[in-house]
Amino acid sequence: MAFSFDQLQTFVHVAELGSFTAAADKAGITQPAVSLQVKLLEQWFGVRLVERVGRRAQPTAAGLDLLAYARRILQELAQAEEAMAPHKSGLAGRVRIGSGATASIHLLPLAISRAKAKMPGLEITLRIGNTDDILRDLESNALDLAVVTLPASGRSFVIEEFYDDELLVVAPRGSTMPAEGPDAAFLVAKTLLLYEGGNTRRSIDGWMNAAGVTTRPAMEFGSVEAIKELVAAGLGWSILPALALRRDRAGFLVTSPANPRLVRGLGMVVRRDKHLSRGLREMMKSLREVGSRGDRAPA
Repeated sequence: MAFSFDQLQTFVHVAELGSFTAAADKAGITQPAVSLQVKLLEQWFGVRLVERVGRRAQPTAAGLDLLAYARRILQELAQAEEAMAPHKSGLAGRVRIGSGATASIHLLPLAISRAKAKMPGLEITLRIGNTDDILRDLESNALDLAVVTLPASGRSFVIEEFYDDELLVVAPRGSTMPAEGPDAAFLVAKTLLLYEGGNTRRSIDGWMNAAGVTTRPAMEFGSVEAIKELVAAGLGWSILPALALRRDRAGFLVTSPANPRLVRGLGMVVRRDKHLSRGLREMMKSLREVGSRGDRAPA
């Protein structure tokens, strides 16, 4: 049986106070209990640690060597207990989030600030990537929470849709949109600048295909922000998430709902076997609040 921290602490009391009785008083235990703890420690190390000289108990040469280590060990233990206290009280923790770029820029900051207002000691790390890569990291437990464009699949996942984000047709300032909204037949004649790959692009392609039109973009990009700048510069039209069109280049763009309307869902994904710590629960609650219609910022 390994020695215990209590045995180390008792040994330090005896060595510092020079008395088994004084050590017992300080620890709030009986003198025989002190003697037993020291004896068990000596049996573990196989050496004599304390000797009686007259009426005093003093550490042996081996005891003096152990005393220095024991003090450091107990100091480290005290610091470890201090570090754990905020976690025990629920005031600290860590949440590792994976998300796409648009949600990371336009949705997550508000949710993170809400969560940290409730848990100031909460450490949050954010990794940006595409849905497939984010879900792989979630599966391997390299992430605690994924915020991705749906659909997402996986038998080991729990998936909760929390935000409906409409995809809008975007054109350079001064462009004319049909009153009923641009449809696929209207857009196929335009120079299209679209996001490459991912669920958002699949949603656009599916919307066009449903109208019997094949998507033929003039250019494809991995950044929604880059597409916004190019459209604002008059280089083409696009279909972008409303979430990304709330600010920045809004004065240089014309937007309109598509015809028929096109909406993508954002979802929170966690492993089915994931322990939902207080920090993770607060982060998910904040995302739900931000995703509710009443908490959305105006476009």
